[in-house]
Amino acid sequence: MLARLESGIMANILVLGAGMVGSEMVRDVAQRHKVLATDFSAAALEPLASVANVTTEPLDCTVSAAVKAAANQVDAIICAVPGALGFKTLKALIETGAKVADISFFPEDALELDALAKQTGAVAVTDIGVAPGLHNLILGYHDAHMEVHRFECVVGGLPVARAFPYEYKAPFSPSDVVEEYLRPARFVENGREVVKPALSQPEYIDFPGIGTLESFNTDGLRSMIQTMSHIPNMVERTLRYPGHRKLMLAMRESGFFSDDLIEVNGAQITPRAFTSKILFDQWKLHPGEPELTVMRVVIEGIEDGHPARHTYLLDDRGRPETQTSSMARTTGYTCTAMLECILDGTWAKPGVTPPELVGRADGLWERIRNFLAEREVTLSHSLD
Repeated sequence: MLARLESGIMANILVLGAGMVGSEMVRDVAQRHKVLATDFSAAALEPLASVANVTTEPLDCTVSAAVKAAANQVDAIICAVPGALGFKTLKALIETGAKVADISFFPEDALELDALAKQTGAVAVTDIGVAPGLHNLILGYHDAHMEVHRFECVVGGLPVARAFPYEYKAPFSPSDVVEEYLRPARFVENGREVVKPALSQPEYIDFPGIGTLESFNTDGLRSMIQTMSHIPNMVERTLRYPGHRKLMLAMRESGFFSDDLIEVNGAQITPRAFTSKILFDQWKLHPGEPELTVMRVVIEGIEDGHPARHTYLLDDRGRPETQTSSMARTTGYTCTAMLECILDGTWAKPGVTPPELVGRADGLWERIRNFLAEREVTLSHSLD
């Protein structure tokens, strides 16, 4: 593998996962490097076969030996596999000493792999998408420059047009969305960790140009509960159109998201698998369908001896002309920006690092923000 790439030299990049976000990352990275795009589904790879600098190859990420063999042939890896496969896949990559930017959003604690990564010399940055990802970088940056007392993020990916009954469409797998609605939500209040059920404590918020959205608790802080434990108040909440939360709560409490096997006409199935199958078509975004990503980040504390309140607002829209979703842009380009920092040695710290600690490093947040701005993903910023 290359320790550092000089400007203008093409690297060999492996992308694991060619879904909506993974495929957009392939296209972005292929403008600068050679890419091996892989996925379990050969059909998912077909649209990428004609992209310049891209080679496609089916790969089963449940086979660690296959993952390691592919990783050993490249300079760096983007991991965009489903969350259920993420931890095992990342572990296999780390065992090879790989350089990895990961967005797989698995439920396990990535920091459990930190010691292994330091042992093998692997450089891995996890959760480096939009949420988690962007807001972590922002918090890390400000934590290095001020005394932060409060962090709040509200974020969601939504179709522009609301439609009965769900008032929602998923820019990624419905099973991953359902996981958000099941996992207990952790946040920090007055220096203490608080755990609430997902979908709890709804609140209405008005966003100019979008309208009224409903926020509720989900488990979005993830690693920040450990790495930013000195900050007394931290919370991340999900945004949806009003009505969606209540319907999901009713389905959850009725057992539609259960993983317990039930018998139906002699067949053993889980309600969650059945529900996800039904929702896949109901929540699927059609090609070119308008959708958006909205995020508001508020950071309060003491800066230069005075009270300060930083507010960031993201309102990104998909690009129908290229059939590129906003979620693919905001998540994917944050990850590919991090990949460039890893490739050229700007970020070379061995171990597993969450993005809030990357954001603390000199110049990293500014570089990633400029990378995003070049792709017309912009965050407004105000200081009160």
